[in-house]
Amino acid sequence: MFVFEAAVVGAGTMGGEIAHTIANAEIPVVLKDVDQKFVDLGLQKARSLWQGRVDAGKLDGTEADRKLALITGTTDYEGFGDVDFVIEAVPERMDIKQAVFSELDEVTPGHTILASNTSSLSITEMGEATSRPDKVVGFHFVFPASVMRLIEVIEGDDTSPETALAATNFAQAIKKMPIRCGEAPGFVVNRILNSAASELWRFQEETGADIPELDKIVAESKAAPMGPFLLTDLLGLDTVLHVAEYLRESYGDRFFVHRQIQELVAAGNLGAKTGKGFYEHGN
Repeated sequence: MFVFEAAVVGAGTMGGEIAHTIANAEIPVVLKDVDQKFVDLGLQKARSLWQGRVDAGKLDGTEADRKLALITGTTDYEGFGDVDFVIEAVPERMDIKQAVFSELDEVTPGHTILASNTSSLSITEMGEATSRPDKVVGFHFVFPASVMRLIEVIEGDDTSPETALAATNFAQAIKKMPIRCGEAPGFVVNRILNSAASELWRFQEETGADIPELDKIVAESKAAPMGPFLLTDLLGLDTVLHVAEYLRESYGDRFFVHRQIQELVAAGNLGAKTGKGFYEHGN
């Protein structure tokens, strides 16, 4: 199946980057959220990514404007009757995701693949909210989606081989490297990423090591583009906490949950998206 037009539901931390990635591959994309201010933030994120290339002399300004025009922002489902592939990027709560999938099932053509950017939740359960569970698949981008090449294509119990293949082909069409995996807690990426991050979280909590210094050591070692605490802030502490607690519940105490993450989330400090987490973030 060829994707002539795509859509992204949720213009938050990942949504703007995902829309940018799709449009950058010359595929028109609809970017939806429940409030215009969130749509505007997603469009602003996409614009800033192209502007960075313009400022570096790697992209013409007119070309950047043309690419941005491939993204259509909206607060409703108008235009979803023409899309071939939808990616939801809403908060990591099954009730919210199932509600979105139920709506998408009604407003998209029968051939449309319904994909989730979830980092840990059950694809099978999301599919149960639709009349087409065979066309529901996981499509997990790695943050930042505009840079990182990997995409996990996750098959639920009902995902058809044709759907998994179409998702894999779409990932390649938007210049990403897909890996296919089955439905297991953490899938591939977060099972690996969190196993490493949890050891650093454990070390910091047990020793009281300076967080910025620890992040600096990790970044300078080239083991990762950034340290685990800064990455947690950028991803959103609520999302990271959900995944960390789910993995500990699934695999036991070898997956550590940092106490300060729990405290920050309880206080409403969710990282970059609220302006404060382990670090202070400007607007």
